[in-house]
Amino acid sequence: MAELRGAAEVLAFQADACRIVGSSLYERILRGALADLEQGGVCARVLDDRHEDPFGSALALRFLGAVHRIVLEGRAAGLAAVYPSAGGDPSSGDPVAAFLAAVEDHEDEVRTRLADGVQTNEVARSAALIGGYAEVVRRTGLPLRVREIGASAGLNLRFDRYRYDTGEQVAGDPGSAVRFEGFWERPLPDLRGDLVVADRRGCDRNPLDPTSAADRLTLLSFVWPDQEERLDRLRTALEIAQRVPVDIDHADAADWIVGQLEHPSPGAATIVVHSIVLQYLSSTRRRDFRDAVADAGRRATPDAPLAWLRMEPATDDAAEVRLTMWPGGEEQLLGTAGYHGRPVRWVAR
Repeated sequence: MAELRGAAEVLAFQADACRIVGSSLYERILRGALADLEQGGVCARVLDDRHEDPFGSALALRFLGAVHRIVLEGRAAGLAAVYPSAGGDPSSGDPVAAFLAAVEDHEDEVRTRLADGVQTNEVARSAALIGGYAEVVRRTGLPLRVREIGASAGLNLRFDRYRYDTGEQVAGDPGSAVRFEGFWERPLPDLRGDLVVADRRGCDRNPLDPTSAADRLTLLSFVWPDQEERLDRLRTALEIAQRVPVDIDHADAADWIVGQLEHPSPGAATIVVHSIVLQYLSSTRRRDFRDAVADAGRRATPDAPLAWLRMEPATDDAAEVRLTMWPGGEEQLLGTAGYHGRPVRWVAR
C-alpha cells in the first residue's frame, strides 16, 4: 500500500490531534480506519486517489465529515448508535466496526464527498479573536469595518452578537444565547472599548447560507460527534445568523481582498480577519494575499487605519492570535488558543 502512504500519514496525524483536543471517539475511529487502510479494506478503496492531496487540505476531516453527514441524515443507524451527535453512546458498541460498515454501505457517496472542502465555522474562535477586536477599538477609537476571508457561513462575522465573560469583564451582547465563559486563562485580555461594527462582509470559496437546511447540515457534519458543547453552540449561532444578515461573497481570498482594500474608508478601522484559513490556500495565493494586505497597509492613514487580525496554527495543539496595524505596520503576538477556541492564553495587555 505504498501509494497510500500520504493518506495514512494524514489519518495518523489527525488521530493524534483528536487525542490532544479531546475526542477519544474520533481518535479510536481514525486508528481503526488507518489499520483498515493498511490492510486494503474499504478505507483503502475510498482513499485510493487521495494520497497526493495537500496535507493542509485536511483529508481526514473531510473523510470523517462525509460519514458524519450520513449519520445526521439518519442513514447509518449502526453508527448513530455510538455517535452522541445522533443520540448514541460510544460505550454501547464498537465505533470502528460501525464506522467501517457505514463507509462500506455508502462507499460511492463518501468518495464523492471527499472532493468537498472542510467547512468548520467554529464559533468559539471568536473568544480568541475578541481581544484583538477590542485592542483595535481602544487604539483607534473608531467603529469597525470587518472583512473576513474563509468566512464559511459568516458565523464569526457576527462576533459582536455573542457574550464574552472573562470573570472580570463582559463584552459583546450581554443577552446573547451564545455565551463564552471559562475560556480564558490568566492573564486575561482587556475587553474594554466601545465595540461598534459599522460594516461586515466576508468571502469563501464555497460560502454557506445559515438559512439553508442543507448548509446547516454541512456545518454540523464537520463538528466532532462527541463534542456536544460545540454542536450546541453551533446550532445556537446558526439561529442568531438567521436574524443577522451578512453578505458572504463566492470568491478567492487573494483576489477578493484586493477589491475590498482598494480604497481607504475614512472614519472606520478596517480589519482583515481570518482563523485557520491560510493552510487551505496555495503558497502562491498566500503570498498574494499577504502582499495585498501589506500594500493596503502602506496606504492607511490615522483616520482610515487598517488592522490584520488572524488566528493560525503554531503548534500541534495551539494557534497564535496576531495583530498587525497600520499606519506603522507593527506586528504583535496577542495570545494563543486551542484550535476550537478553548483555552485562550493572552500575552498582550
